[in-house]
Amino acid sequence: MDNYNEYSVPQTVGGVKSATDVRKFMLAVYNWMTFGLGITAFVSFAFYRLDIVTKILASNPMLIWGLFIAQIITVLVISAGINKIPSIVAVGLFLFYSFLTGITFSVLFLVYTASSISFTFFICAGMFASVSVFGYITRIDMTRWGGYLMMALFGLIIATVVNIFLESSMIYWLTSYAGVIIFVGLTAYDTQRIKNTGMYIDSGSEAGKKAAVIGALNLYLDFINLFLYLLRFMGNRK
Repeated sequence: MDNYNEYSVPQTVGGVKSATDVRKFMLAVYNWMTFGLGITAFVSFAFYRLDIVTKILASNPMLIWGLFIAQIITVLVISAGINKIPSIVAVGLFLFYSFLTGITFSVLFLVYTASSISFTFFICAGMFASVSVFGYITRIDMTRWGGYLMMALFGLIIATVVNIFLESSMIYWLTSYAGVIIFVGLTAYDTQRIKNTGMYIDSGSEAGKKAAVIGALNLYLDFINLFLYLLRFMGNRK
């Protein structure tokens, strides 16, 4: 449902921050990401429980497309205006995006069983946490991975779009495996990149708060896309 994009992160000029400062910045990133995921999970389940609302969404593709477009616009507003808008506005837009994603995700409950969605979510959380910790503590320089991962992602998007018309089961499963691998890689890469940002920015400053929101949005997108690809393997269809 959502495609990954790499966003500009506001930077400040200054010395390298202490390990404590970096951890404080990363904690803010993870807190916002977790809060966003919590909103998405709560809204999706709430809309599912409101059976009439969910059926309205499922029976109105144009409404789903409208929500999808609203999500894209929200992300573009955050990324393009991050250096101009106050941090509180950036937070509000991120939470609004999480809310919209929750509405669109509610349709998943019509396709997969609730138990398999929950199971996949916890498996995804475990995988994400492990890979993100690796990206945080590793001494391997993963900056050169970014270009390869983005090229792989664009190829994945193209193959997915083409398969809408071909309806090939082989391409479907190939893109599913590729999607998991790509977003595992992006999670590690983004974590290290966000950590590097935290080494040169004051987490308590306005720029630092904006950087935390952008970092949270990047990791949030990594998580939900990894979740969607895992659901292809682990979800039990109704």
